[in-house]
Amino acid sequence: RKGARVLARGISEEPWVFAASLVGAAAFGVVTVASAAVVGHITETVIAPAFATGSTTSRALLGAAGLLVGVGLLKAVSIVMRRLFAGIMQFRLQARDRRRVTRQYLRLPLSWHQRHPTGELLSNANSDVEATWAPVAPMPMAFGVVIMLGVSLVAMVAADPALGLVGLVVFPLVLLVNVAYQRRMAPLAARAQALRAEVSAIAHESFAGAVVVKALGRENEETARFADAAHHLLDVNARVGRLRGMFDPIIESLPTIGVLGVLLLGTQRVASGDIEAGTVVEVAYLLTVIAFPVRAIGWLLGEMPRSVIGSRRVRRVLEATGAMPYGSHDLPGAGPLQARVSALRYGYDAQVPVLDEVDLDIAAGRVRAVVGSTGAGKSTLVSLLVRLVDPQGGQVELGGADARALAAGVVPDVSSVVLQQAFLFDDSVRGNVTLGAAFDDDEVWRALCLAQADEFVAALPEGLDTPIGERGTSLSGGQRQRLALARAVVRRPRLLVLDDATSAVDPEVEQRILEGLRTSIDGITVVVVAHRPATIALADEVAYVAEGRVADHGSHSDLLARNAGYRRLVTAYEADALGIVTGVS
Repeated sequence: RKGARVLARGISEEPWVFAASLVGAAAFGVVTVASAAVVGHITETVIAPAFATGSTTSRALLGAAGLLVGVGLLKAVSIVMRRLFAGIMQFRLQARDRRRVTRQYLRLPLSWHQRHPTGELLSNANSDVEATWAPVAPMPMAFGVVIMLGVSLVAMVAADPALGLVGLVVFPLVLLVNVAYQRRMAPLAARAQALRAEVSAIAHESFAGAVVVKALGRENEETARFADAAHHLLDVNARVGRLRGMFDPIIESLPTIGVLGVLLLGTQRVASGDIEAGTVVEVAYLLTVIAFPVRAIGWLLGEMPRSVIGSRRVRRVLEATGAMPYGSHDLPGAGPLQARVSALRYGYDAQVPVLDEVDLDIAAGRVRAVVGSTGAGKSTLVSLLVRLVDPQGGQVELGGADARALAAGVVPDVSSVVLQQAFLFDDSVRGNVTLGAAFDDDEVWRALCLAQADEFVAALPEGLDTPIGERGTSLSGGQRQRLALARAVVRRPRLLVLDDATSAVDPEVEQRILEGLRTSIDGITVVVVAHRPATIALADEVAYVAEGRVADHGSHSDLLARNAGYRRLVTAYEADALGIVTGVS
């Protein structure tokens, strides 16, 4: 029933394509039954008289050949029509569901993505979608087979009621075997589909963490972890194969047994004069030619368990809640953007907030440093500021408007964020800076100059057209950070957020970058998460974050003078370095 509901949804989405495929399948079923009648007719009118008289005529042979060729051509046309439209329907449904899943991924907030492994999300969009619509290919043929079986039974009974009883026994047995097979296959298909996602997740995680794996010498352990999941998938797939190995011979043997029964009963009835030999040939041939098409029912039912599981996993994504709401407001004009957070609350665990009742004003056109110890909530604060996630309490305002009231795309248009872990695409330098936007080379070079990246880019073999490899593997950590910064500033944002985005460059280069941001770009507000005293000192104001709150704020010098916790934090590195030097001396 669940599989039928999935297929019904597919039919409702592609009714005309399915109808065309079904016409082809129905024509195939009718022509197949007709071919048996043609063979029986030729046996009675051409073959039997030839055996009786020892000769035949060219006219009889040409007539028989014409009938066979005509039936063959009709069958070929029906097969092409059935397969063509079934394929079109299957690929359209897969493409439509992939687009739905992808759009849902874009709608869902970052917090939802953080709870789901990337490998699982890839599996949802790929193998689960394919599994959902796998039964579409054999479905028209299975419907055609049902029509064929109905017509066949009528033809058998019409030819000879006694021989027709064989079909009445064989066909229900075929359906019962298919149902029994489906019930045993369903749990195995569910387990296999889940294991495919698990293997995909482990593989993706291993590739993404390749540097960590190699640096710590964990290749064998990671290989063993992947092999364990792969072997579990192998075991389940082997059980699926064994079950199919038992099912296929049974489903194929039933029509063959029926043929033997027809021949046994038919020869007795021919000998007694009750029927002609052509009638036996017609019924036996009919059982023979439908043996292969009947397997389409098995293919359909065999794919249904995977389809149900795949559909369930896809629907779980499509029905996921938590999409970020958008309003209709805009932030017109230009110039630096004011930002404000009020009574802000957010926690990855609802019981343990990372930020609690945070209030912070960021004046337009100023440089605000955010300073705090590890785990204080700095990165969470800047993620909320550019609306990567929404607060669980309180409000974020940009330009005086609630960020949640802004229209989709407004926040990315007016702000840019550069994270500590700079992500680069497997593209050229130009492609990574522009990301396909319409910036000319002069604008790109200005952004690279501001990010202190122009010199090393100019030294690359092909300059802006130099490919940098997956995740920028051909560049150093500092070079990747500077390209990410250029990518942000080339858009001339009104609010620029740097989340420890210059940690991989030396202090002198970092100072030049921040001074350049202050003096070279008009109309920008900068928020920088920083640790180095020299960097912090460049800020107009500092927000000191401790235990999920803004514990103090003011200028760097004022905080050093009055706040002991702040003073210990920002001078800790210098004190440790001094101690090391003294010890060495």
